[in-house]
Amino acid sequence: MMEALNHLSGEQRAKISRLKLLILDVDGVLTDGRLFFDDSGKEYKCFHARDGHGIKLLRQTGVEVAVISGRKSHSVTLRMQSLGVDRVYQGHENKRAAFAELLDALDLKAGQAAHVGDDILDLPIMTQVGFAVAVADAHFAVRQRADWCTQNPGGLGAVREVCDLIMLVQNTFDAALKAYL
Repeated sequence: MMEALNHLSGEQRAKISRLKLLILDVDGVLTDGRLFFDDSGKEYKCFHARDGHGIKLLRQTGVEVAVISGRKSHSVTLRMQSLGVDRVYQGHENKRAAFAELLDALDLKAGQAAHVGDDILDLPIMTQVGFAVAVADAHFAVRQRADWCTQNPGGLGAVREVCDLIMLVQNTFDAALKAYL
């Protein structure tokens, strides 16, 4: 992470320093993108514990976290509830509308938001936010349009990387870490 921090441009640092909201896609970002169904059609998702803890730490610094997903899943509702994430928009294939609603509800400008995505459904938001992030295994069109790409793939610590990066740039990481030392 420290190497990635050292390679940030001044423009990237400025964008990150303005962030007050982190928006996450689910499938391919909070999960590895695979969809598991049992014979009765029940869906299962696998979330990474470090991503969840990163979300909790980032929220403690005052940065809001939200989810906008094209699919609906009760697993997502339960996981976000356990992390204290109240702003969860599911079933929004037109993510622009959910993004506009979210900004209005939080009284924020698009430049104060970051979005982490993996596929072309994320581009409508990624092209509007102040800081667009692609996970390491994102579609090439998403990586090309991102301000920054994670080292880890979706569902395997990519979200934690983003949370840590925001806290490091905003100089809130050490304060968050003190609770554990």
